[in-house]
Amino acid sequence: MHLTEIQRWQHDHNFNQVKRTAERKTLVVVLLTFFTMLIEILAGWIFNSMALFADGLHMGTHATALSISLFAYILARKYSNDKRFAFGSWKIEILGAYTSAVILGIVGLYVFIASIERILKPLVIIYDYALIVAVSGLIINIASAFILGYDHRHNNQNEEHHHHHHETDLNLKSAFFHIIADAVTSVFAILALFGAKYFHFNWLDPLMGIAGSILIFKWTFTLIKETSRILLDKEMDSPIIHEISRIVESDGDSRISDLHLLRIAENKYACIVSIVAKNPHPVWEYKNKLNRIKEIAHLTIEINHCN
Repeated sequence: MHLTEIQRWQHDHNFNQVKRTAERKTLVVVLLTFFTMLIEILAGWIFNSMALFADGLHMGTHATALSISLFAYILARKYSNDKRFAFGSWKIEILGAYTSAVILGIVGLYVFIASIERILKPLVIIYDYALIVAVSGLIINIASAFILGYDHRHNNQNEEHHHHHHETDLNLKSAFFHIIADAVTSVFAILALFGAKYFHFNWLDPLMGIAGSILIFKWTFTLIKETSRILLDKEMDSPIIHEISRIVESDGDSRISDLHLLRIAENKYACIVSIVAKNPHPVWEYKNKLNRIKEIAHLTIEINHCN
């Protein structure tokens, strides 16, 4: 067969959209976070303030996680047309989001343990320095959150099937969660410091730390659950499975003997289906029917005849 005839039937494996805007936003936030980290560490060393120094190191963990999100975007774009990736490079972003979520969990654990230690061994708090750090950190985090501008989009699909789908950039979501986690701990710290300074509620500082860590754990669990599901191809409980079965078996003769659904991009799937029928339809007829499901971006059909 001539090469030009083969090319007619070849598929494009680049299913993911290049997210230049999200990549640029993440880069700005990474630079802002690293700059803040360096200023706090330097100021803590010059002014002998452990509060500033410790917060600078804490910012370093978020900067590392945000850098992972950034490099995930860069690598996914770089390898978007690399044929070694069977279904494109989108899962590089998901792997970045998963790694970032693990780091977020480590931050939450650190905050929890440090808060328990403060309850058991209270330390003298330098309120003015600590308030400056907390307020400055909150301002930086609010600015970073606005720069990222994360939006969880809900897309309704065509009338052929009415289940509700979520189109989410999980890599951006993980970066956003790091910023929000830092902002929440800053808010809790400000409340606790005001309470301790003006009302002598010294127990508020570690208590707010524990509350913040619990919230971080909740976000970590949500993000790890979402990303690990995609990385492990846990898609066989998707509503699309029932839609595929309904369409294929609607003629009363065709039956699905094997079916695999894999997530290959935001709200896009690869479908591999084996059909058994006494009087099977042509492949193109099954394809035309299944192509009504807009989420299916790559479709492979095997047909078997039975007596």
